[in-house]
Amino acid sequence: MKKGTLFLIPAPLGDTSFNEILPEAVKQTISNLTCFIVENEKTARRYIKRICPKKDQSELTVYQLNKHHKSANLLEFITPLLQGTDMGLLSEAGLPAVADPGNLVVTLAHKNDIYVKPLTGPSSLMLALMSSGLNGQKFSFEGYLPKEPAALKRKIKQLEQLSAKNNCTKIFIETPYRNQKLLQSLLKFLHPATLLCVACDLTLPTEYIKTLPVKEWQKNIPDLHKRPAVFLFHAG
Repeated sequence: MKKGTLFLIPAPLGDTSFNEILPEAVKQTISNLTCFIVENEKTARRYIKRICPKKDQSELTVYQLNKHHKSANLLEFITPLLQGTDMGLLSEAGLPAVADPGNLVVTLAHKNDIYVKPLTGPSSLMLALMSSGLNGQKFSFEGYLPKEPAALKRKIKQLEQLSAKNNCTKIFIETPYRNQKLLQSLLKFLHPATLLCVACDLTLPTEYIKTLPVKEWQKNIPDLHKRPAVFLFHAG
């Protein structure tokens, strides 16, 4: 039996026009699919409804995936694929499987010889990197930094040392309601000459992107509370 294709479907980074950031192929793919693997069913259905308003929601089969799932428990998610039905892996925002639990499904698809088709869309990490002016030849995404103050300080110092040693840009994120606190910690613990970029509300009308030495940030600290942001730094 011919197996289905797993389409990796990007989503907007916020409430903005689809036509500005998503190619027509994304809309066409969603209109052709009836089976989806998503992180949150409610928001995924809302996205599908917005991009394909005539699509009958009652005909959709939706599997909800979160970061607590183990790959061994995901076989039922790819059953339609094994039976020849195409499926879409849909991210909450940006690209599936990038800072997103969808990588578990992609790994399982490869193990079962299922073709994986990535679609073009926005990535907050890449948009932030390309607009930061920092080293785009060598960089690493560090995910979330520790929340405990002492551990956070140690991690920031460690990453700064690695950045200087390897000439590497460090990229990381935080939950929006903790962004302001993280920015304050970065300004406190990084060397004054380290270049820090804050990229906030990417692709939205309120988009804010700025790169400055840490010592310069103190003159005008932005309000990041509850705003999605990406942080990057490079230690010279």
